[in-house]
Amino acid sequence: MVKETEIKLRASADVLAALRAHPLLNERRQGDWQSGPLYNQYFDTANRDLAAARVALRLRRDGDTFIQTLKSRGQSVAGLSERNEWDWYLKKGELDLALLDDSCWPAELAELDKTSLQPVFTTDFQRTRAQLCWERDGERVEVEAALDEGEVRTDSGSEPISELELEVRQGPAVALLELAHALARELPLMPCDISKAERGYRLFDARSFSLRLEPPRWQADTVVDEVIAELFSQLLGRVQRLAEQYRHARQWKLFRELTDALAQLRAAFAVFDLALPRSAASPFVGPLDALLALFQPLVLAGWADDAEGEAARRAAEAEFDRQLEQPGWGALFVELALWLQQRSWTQDRPPRGDRVAGLAMERWLLAAVGKEIQELRVPHNNDSEHMASEWLDQLPRLGRLHMLLAQFRQWLDVSEPDRLFGELNKLQALLEQYPQVADEQRDLLLAALRKQGVRLRRLNAWRELNN
Repeated sequence: MVKETEIKLRASADVLAALRAHPLLNERRQGDWQSGPLYNQYFDTANRDLAAARVALRLRRDGDTFIQTLKSRGQSVAGLSERNEWDWYLKKGELDLALLDDSCWPAELAELDKTSLQPVFTTDFQRTRAQLCWERDGERVEVEAALDEGEVRTDSGSEPISELELEVRQGPAVALLELAHALARELPLMPCDISKAERGYRLFDARSFSLRLEPPRWQADTVVDEVIAELFSQLLGRVQRLAEQYRHARQWKLFRELTDALAQLRAAFAVFDLALPRSAASPFVGPLDALLALFQPLVLAGWADDAEGEAARRAAEAEFDRQLEQPGWGALFVELALWLQQRSWTQDRPPRGDRVAGLAMERWLLAAVGKEIQELRVPHNNDSEHMASEWLDQLPRLGRLHMLLAQFRQWLDVSEPDRLFGELNKLQALLEQYPQVADEQRDLLLAALRKQGVRLRRLNAWRELNN
């Protein structure tokens, strides 16, 4: 068994060609690029028991060599994945079930009849690979770079494979992210948190691709620094999986959810006081704001069930594709993954920031939500239309509250936190509609805003947080 640590980045055929000639890869390359076909047959039961256990079983033919591989469930953020892998070299191209013993086989599949395993899909592709070597802080790093072009194929359909895969053979995992970031700053590369096996299962059933990640491990007494690490890992992972699924399925709901995930990611940079200093957030705030400025108006316009709404939904697809065709997308999210890996927010932090970072989550959360609620200006019964612009200025604060309550409300020690979350979301939705509505409808919207403001002020949670 070995620990496989790799990063996958989607790339067009033209970008793969540019990578093969890239100076950074070639100056680190040991020997020539080697190219050849890889034929891969994946196995599972008719009920997809292996997929449910998040393991993959594969038989690969590489030239005259047959390799049986079992991969366990792993962790993945921004395309960087870590998982256990078992490889066995076979004399012929048939599964050896005797090798799948208790030393590798998942406990939850102990009762599975292994003779029920059957071929389910193939991933056949041309792999062009090279070994890269360099020194990082006096430590030798060895990485295999693989340029893969081919397809995932089932009896009912296929999906292209076109990606760069970087796998560390020696040295720290952070070296992969540093290399990926250097490449992504120059070429359009999309961090991809979906394996080739997941793509095969998705061809059978689109619902098999889960947008859910492993639940957060924090508790009420988890310190703020660990909350930051887990929260950004969760949000970044969700952005990447939503982006991948929207790229594949083009469902409007996924674009809305992707935009909301980006908004939550942006809001997370502004709720931790000096535990996450502005200097640590600055590389990400501008690019996220720019993406949201493009995506959020399209989400609002796309709600309309008419020609204008349809035009907005088509424009969203075009804008999303345009973002993926530029280096900015990959550079932003690989850099954020690198920031997480290195815990960069903890570097050069002022002493007060260290004190906040050591607080228990429950204490920090009550203060963070209370601060936003106390500074939130909600509509009054006597507010007039000329004050609507002031209400719109509250949208960033409502976004921060949305993120805090979406992620943490079960640990917020106030009355009916779920109801507070729901009523704040209604106010936010009304405010977001205001710039979009026709003049003749604004009186109705203003009345709804005032009514929602009154409803919020009557909540027990509102009163408790304002004391």
